[in-house]
Amino acid sequence: MFQPLSDLEIAMQAELKPIQEIAGGMDILPDELELYGKYKAKLSLSLLSRLQSKNEGRLLLVTSINPTPAGEGKSTVTVGLGQALNKIGKKAVIAMREPSLGPVMGLKGGAAGGGYSQVLPMEEINLHFTGDLHAITTANNALSAFIDNHIHQGNGLKIDVRRIVWKRVADLNDRALREVIVGLGGPANGIPREDGFDITVASEIMAVLCLSDSLHDLKERLGKMIAAYDHNKKPVTVKDLGYEGALALLLKDALKPNLVQTAEQTPAIIHGGPFANIAHGCNSLLATKMAMKLGEYAVTEAGFGADLGAEKFLHIKSRAGGIKPAAVVIVATVRALKMHGGVQKDQLKDENVNALLKGAENLAKHIETIKAFGLPYVVAVNRFTSDSQKELDAILSWCRSRKHPAALTEVWEKGGNGGIELAKAVIAEAEASNKSFTPLYDNNEPLKSKIGKIAQIVYGASEAVFSSKAIKQMKEIEANGWTGLPVCMAKTQYSLSDDPLKLGRPEGFSIGIRELKPSAGAGFIVALTGEILTMPGLPKEPSALKMNVSKEGKAEGLF
Repeated sequence: MFQPLSDLEIAMQAELKPIQEIAGGMDILPDELELYGKYKAKLSLSLLSRLQSKNEGRLLLVTSINPTPAGEGKSTVTVGLGQALNKIGKKAVIAMREPSLGPVMGLKGGAAGGGYSQVLPMEEINLHFTGDLHAITTANNALSAFIDNHIHQGNGLKIDVRRIVWKRVADLNDRALREVIVGLGGPANGIPREDGFDITVASEIMAVLCLSDSLHDLKERLGKMIAAYDHNKKPVTVKDLGYEGALALLLKDALKPNLVQTAEQTPAIIHGGPFANIAHGCNSLLATKMAMKLGEYAVTEAGFGADLGAEKFLHIKSRAGGIKPAAVVIVATVRALKMHGGVQKDQLKDENVNALLKGAENLAKHIETIKAFGLPYVVAVNRFTSDSQKELDAILSWCRSRKHPAALTEVWEKGGNGGIELAKAVIAEAEASNKSFTPLYDNNEPLKSKIGKIAQIVYGASEAVFSSKAIKQMKEIEANGWTGLPVCMAKTQYSLSDDPLKLGRPEGFSIGIRELKPSAGAGFIVALTGEILTMPGLPKEPSALKMNVSKEGKAEGLF
């Protein structure tokens, strides 16, 4: 019986060019390239200054339906689309997020694409890469140490130890660290207090790094981050503590985007990796801007479904960087749509057109969201080997009967050749559109109004219901002058609602806002809904159980 190669096996068989050759075809000067071995490099920030007067390429945003355990392949389609554009003579550069070790060693897996549409060297990208996430972890935890030391050394800023909001982080899924006590062991070890850990990608420093447009901007944003509140309930910032310079120093190399290549030698800039369910879900602004300057087309992705990643890209990242997509790709699969239609995971290989069409209502809602922003779009039907022709014909017919541009996509199996139909469709929409990108809310609207619009227009909820704690926090946010910031919703990725079990297109539900947290450095207000956690846990059988290293030092069982 034929056994297809794994993603790791395909990655290891791919022919890689030295990264200098990739850069040489991209208008990157030798002095703008900082090598990390043969196939990875960091890009100097001076590159953007040199290319300041150059016209930007068209930006293509890849998003998807709500993810399911069946898989959607959004990163794979992102890579495949970039490769396909180059196949048809368009100069394309990909901009993607960096994977976190938490999901890599947990349940979700990596974020380097798959099959013949992945970024390489895959095993290095999915593990430590160039150390960016470690630098963010170190900077985050350094601030925690500085806060505790400030209190231990006399607490000149009168920090209320009950109101320290800065948590420590680890780039792992570790539920045991969600709530901890620090400072035990007597006076020499500090003052005992409650603390906790988030996963590194939920750190505000990750968001700050991804939204900064320069080293100066990075330092300014770091200084605005709120560490704690004093006994008068006034915010104490990093600048008040005096450590914004030290944190910027720890992050100065991590701020530089990373250049790698795909399995077909298409350039890919990979940088930053906030999750979209607990953060803003987009790769760095610097990486996207570099891709737009270096390519005729820049292909980027936003985390999870359009209700999370795309909404945040369009309300937060687009505004921060003054950029907007020329078109949006919405990824869907037969398998995932069947799950949204009520099929259990162990029955997905069975043909079921009725469930597929029922699940298509989830796709319909995400299309409505992108249309509400005034953007052109194409549905990418990402083919899996278990899909029947009847099912593929049914979803493509569903799209076309409703005048939704759609293309069958086979980039996992065929690389760029499997995405040519999609590439041509996206170019047609991007170049022909006269639509105008319009955010769903104005930043100066009341916070309650902004959250309500996201809940109703994007999720399809009847309303947003605020807890008494959230109402109190809203008043504090208003008193501190933060109401003009955009909103970053922390919500389950699996459902349009805040209940992960409500698949498809739920109706008659409300969104519960249990807590509001200002991220003043990143420049947004986080609204926590449902039971969303900022430190995930591991599954019963983590992916790490299958991982090993050979005698030759080669990765095994990664994916």
